[in-house]
Amino acid sequence: MRTILLTTLLIVSHLVTVAQLADDRLVSYTTTPDAIALYWKDANGQPLKSLQNLKQNIGKQGKTLVFGMNAGMYRPDNSPQGLFIDHGTIRQRLDTLSGGGNFYMKPNGVFYTTTRHHAGVCTTPQFIPHDTITFATQSGPMLLIDGAIHPAFKKGSANLNIRNGVGILRRARALCHVERAGELL
Repeated sequence: MRTILLTTLLIVSHLVTVAQLADDRLVSYTTTPDAIALYWKDANGQPLKSLQNLKQNIGKQGKTLVFGMNAGMYRPDNSPQGLFIDHGTIRQRLDTLSGGGNFYMKPNGVFYTTTRHHAGVCTTPQFIPHDTITFATQSGPMLLIDGAIHPAFKKGSANLNIRNGVGILRRARALCHVERAGELL
């Protein structure tokens, strides 16, 4: 089984499309929502902490890692910062507080998938939990807001770091991208 992984919470899904810029600054994967899963802990309840650990963990399940990326932010104890829903169960609640650092740079947002094979991205205040959500992760800041690059990501800004993100395409597909050089936004 070919799989894609997304997250530190990590997502596994079937590979549909891979696109890479000629200069290797960006890798993008397109997949369907029903092929996405988030991972935080292994079968023994221990945080995975790395893509290598995730790769080994899903390998034990007979799956092959094709793509992996961080899909959230973590506290020093390796617990998710903000919302984390795993197979319909809320493991961490939505964080609507204010603070410093990337996570609290507004707007932050939520990526989620549902039992109806739908994926969505919304700002934290727009997120409405419901019983059809399969997986969800909260992170910040949002890279795009209504199709426009977040205003904090200007040339010369201290916020220009290597970033990754998930977006929604037509026909209910999710686009995952990993920036390699911190230069695209």
